[in-house]
Amino acid sequence: MKKLFVASAFVLAGLGLMSAPTILAQAPPADQITIKDQVEYNAYNNVVTQTDPKAKATAGESFLQTYPQSIVKKTVLGALIDAYATYDPAKTVDAAQRMLQIDPNNLKAMYLVVFIKKQQSAQNPAQQAQLLDDAAALATKGLAATKPDEVKDEDFKKQKATTDPFFHSVLAYDDIYSKKDLKAAIAEFRTELEMLPPDATKVAPALNDTLILGQTYSQLQPPDMVNSVWFLARAEDFAPDNFKPQIDKQARYWYKRYHGKEDGFDDIKTKAAASVFPPTDFTVKPADTPADIANGVVASTPDLSTLALADKEFILANASKENADKVWDTIKDKTSEIPGTVIAATASQIQIAVTEDAKTDKKADFTVNLKTPLADKDVPAAGTELKGLIGTFDSYTQSPAQIILRDGEIQVEKKKPAPTHKPAAGHHPAH
Repeated sequence: MKKLFVASAFVLAGLGLMSAPTILAQAPPADQITIKDQVEYNAYNNVVTQTDPKAKATAGESFLQTYPQSIVKKTVLGALIDAYATYDPAKTVDAAQRMLQIDPNNLKAMYLVVFIKKQQSAQNPAQQAQLLDDAAALATKGLAATKPDEVKDEDFKKQKATTDPFFHSVLAYDDIYSKKDLKAAIAEFRTELEMLPPDATKVAPALNDTLILGQTYSQLQPPDMVNSVWFLARAEDFAPDNFKPQIDKQARYWYKRYHGKEDGFDDIKTKAAASVFPPTDFTVKPADTPADIANGVVASTPDLSTLALADKEFILANASKENADKVWDTIKDKTSEIPGTVIAATASQIQIAVTEDAKTDKKADFTVNLKTPLADKDVPAAGTELKGLIGTFDSYTQSPAQIILRDGEIQVEKKKPAPTHKPAAGHHPAH
């Protein structure tokens, strides 16, 4: 699952959670602007009265070319941005960048450039890092932007309430895909979600970022599976129905990997639906460790000698030394057959995999030192399923997990003699 983050990049386009940006209203000038030149006024009026976006864009470009220093240049650029935004992203960026040359704190222009570059980054993998870097640089400026004199305080606060969460989102994407800084991305996503009203986090684009936040927690080293499960569960709660199964599969994977089983997961979904962030006392019980399981078996088994060999081996490898010694006392100096798959063998020693895990990993968990060296022709090849190998339990180690036997030998099953057929009564052999 290490590749989950990249593989599940149904995040942007695939999940369909992305929404178009809210275009901020152009702030009106504080005072009425008077254009003294009648010809210039007529050209300006031709721009602002156009209802067709393409016609407005043509009129606006013509005006700016004819009157590059006009007193209404900013207003015309604003109209030009609005017109291009309906049909041409590249020209929208160009017009917005021209606006920023004369009005560096214009939030509407910064917002549109950042939004479009973020979209382009998802469509151009080869240029993704650079596009996100450019978007992040402008987003940082947008976060630091100060109120222009002609904009009212209330209007500026409304603009910042729209732009700032989005700017933090873009910084998070840049941290993930360009800077490869997952912890920084998590901080930016959380800041974004903290800024938004809870209901706004239930829909795009914040819901999409909630999903990515959950995935990002799972990609930390080591993974933060508790936070990952919370945000994935919340994303599942509010995602469109056709995408819930995909998110559910991720959320349950990390929950089961951490908790060991799925009990309690539905309760987390219910809690996550009611809160953007997990409560401070939110915890998930970790799955029992091998040591917990091994010590539990010892505590709950009255007669340890009745345990299967594989269970005894598991306890010897994972229990406390005290409990491992209790199990060891039940087999030490006893002779037993050790069936399994040969991993390596010499004339004097056979290393063998006995448990299914050891066989799968192709690692020996038992070493049998032979009483009498084997002839070269009798040394079993690696991969042989060996039966009849016996030995006396001699010692064990926990790290690495290994059981050592002495006085080993391979017992060959003796063939039974063929039955003797006596002649039937009255039958005489032919002469």
